[in-house]
Amino acid sequence: MKDILSENLRNVAVVGHGHSGKTTLVSALLYNTKMVNRLGKVDQGNTVTDFDEEEIARKISIQASLAYVTKDRIKINLLDTPGFANFVWETMVALQAVEAGVMVVSAQDGVQVQTEKIFDGMAEMGKPLLFMVNKMGKELVDFDKVLDSLITAFGKNVVAVQVPIGQGPDFSGLVDLVEMKAWQFGADDKGESKEIPLPEALKDEIGVRREALLEKIAENDEKLMEKFLSEGSLSTAEIRSGLKSAMAQRNAFPVLVSDALANRGAQQLLDFLIDYCPAPTEAPPTAAKNGTLLKADKTAPFAGLVFKTISDPFTGKISLVRVISGTFKPDTFYYNSNKEVEERVAGLFLLQGKTQEPAGEVQAGDIVAVAKLKETQTGDTLSTKADKVLLPAIVFPIPSISFAIEPKARGDEGKISNALQRIMEEDPTIKMLRDPQTKELVLSGNGQLHVELVVNKLKRKYGVDVMMKAPKIAFRETILGKSDVEKKYKKQSGGRGQYGHVLIRMEPLPRGGDFEFVNALTGMSIPRNFVPAIEKGIIESKNHGVLAGYPVVDFKIELYDGSHHEVDSSDMAFKMASSMAFKMAMKAAKPTILEPVVKVEVVIPEEFMGEINGNLSGRRGRIQGMEIKGKNHVVKAAVPMAEMLDFEPTLTSITGGRGSYMMEFSHYEEVPGHLQKKIIDEAVKEGRVKEEEE
Repeated sequence: MKDILSENLRNVAVVGHGHSGKTTLVSALLYNTKMVNRLGKVDQGNTVTDFDEEEIARKISIQASLAYVTKDRIKINLLDTPGFANFVWETMVALQAVEAGVMVVSAQDGVQVQTEKIFDGMAEMGKPLLFMVNKMGKELVDFDKVLDSLITAFGKNVVAVQVPIGQGPDFSGLVDLVEMKAWQFGADDKGESKEIPLPEALKDEIGVRREALLEKIAENDEKLMEKFLSEGSLSTAEIRSGLKSAMAQRNAFPVLVSDALANRGAQQLLDFLIDYCPAPTEAPPTAAKNGTLLKADKTAPFAGLVFKTISDPFTGKISLVRVISGTFKPDTFYYNSNKEVEERVAGLFLLQGKTQEPAGEVQAGDIVAVAKLKETQTGDTLSTKADKVLLPAIVFPIPSISFAIEPKARGDEGKISNALQRIMEEDPTIKMLRDPQTKELVLSGNGQLHVELVVNKLKRKYGVDVMMKAPKIAFRETILGKSDVEKKYKKQSGGRGQYGHVLIRMEPLPRGGDFEFVNALTGMSIPRNFVPAIEKGIIESKNHGVLAGYPVVDFKIELYDGSHHEVDSSDMAFKMASSMAFKMAMKAAKPTILEPVVKVEVVIPEEFMGEINGNLSGRRGRIQGMEIKGKNHVVKAAVPMAEMLDFEPTLTSITGGRGSYMMEFSHYEEVPGHLQKKIIDEAVKEGRVKEEEE
């Protein structure tokens, strides 16, 4: 659909906890607007927005997918987002491309962990949202209880704008509290409904709910409050404008009802999105990094945010762009302000899941796809070269878990790196590095499932089969005491000999101090031109500690004396002397092994607190604090990384999937003595140190 005006656009992210029915709801919206000719179902693997093989197999959304619907010249861009902890970062990024969100809540499960996380993320962004209580046709659901749980979790601004007619298998319609109309759903799943008189049995509930709605709207506007207090009512037009204003300011979070699987309530949601969600022209302007405010104005200079990249070995790279201002035109050169290069934009196209449709020119506020941009990545800003607009960077989460991977077939090492580079283009939260210490290729992600899916993608899309294993822990060595040593390196084997003689002091630095070399020589006992070679000998030696062969950190070496031979001294001789002196000094300075410690935050329902605290303590963790966050509790702890490698499946097992966690590197600290012997024995076994070096 071409030539959509900015004021006729609505950009909406469909968000919520996993299995709440987001993809099914999007399917119903697409079907009801005749964008597709069948009602897609997750169980049948035929939805528009879950098109990846892994999504179809696992019956969950793994990535944010774009689709759109149109009605009465209004276009609604829908971003169907993931709801499981490993992939919620996709949801947070997608929210930066929209003006509003539909938070889908299961009527069976109520508020869940990711419901709260996403709500908090939207609060930080200042994005308005509405709640859709879905699965109202399931057994034993209770709308009042779900509404109360929403109010408890998210405050008094949560207010019903619809009341269900019947619940569970009896869910047959709804009452619109704004228009004061009742709708009865058809018996099939075609999404049709007809207006009926307001049910007499719900008269009291309708009265109470409508009163609460009017109070909430009046609270947001002084004039409306005066009228409501004096007359006790508001006109329908005042309710409409008041609700839209309150929602835009996050002073009202409307609650609607649906059973998306049966295609009930989706049509009423569509009308609500058109009437109450802000158009890009009604939303606050976007601030560029230099403070310039960008409005959704088609006549302004072009600026667009690349908020997602889709990479495919066959079709190449597709960039999803939210047009912030101006008009986006095909067959035009645009400037990538992050990479400081020009990119040629060939064609623009709209996406219905994975299906591409030609778009032509696109106005401010719309979302569009571009193929085969060479340098552009997720988070980059496209602009005109004259303006060089730069939008704020997208902040991606730090990976919480790592695995070592190696190819099953020889010769695939090169393929792995190339394939992972492509995968990282579309998923910036995946990190890959070759550990210089362990020589392993380490793949990091937001959870075990996240990394497993990358491994599956390597095989399925790029033909590279790899094995996953727990990575080796990046231990370090340091010293606890001081030492003072002398080492003379002297070698004579005919002709010119080798002679280097150094005296050094070694002492510990505070944790995190890394390494310091001090030249404290006085006089000319060692010519100054040999000092760089002495320092180089120390630097090379510190990469291989004397206990278990791990890098040495947090120490200072002071070179204070030595001697030289006018003929036999050389850079090589002094480098050898300093290297040998370093090992002697370290052995004499109470060497010890350090391990990485991570900060962990675990979000769990209260009933699992005791078991999780005990589990973390059993992992040598130190509980550092607890706080209440809505229905959940947050446990904060410092835990050695070596103990956290299998925490994710344990947490899932204990909480039944209701818990989530984040961890990031904190600091290094000393490994307990009884565990150091195991680390040293392992190093000897692997050949990193010889037995006499223990």
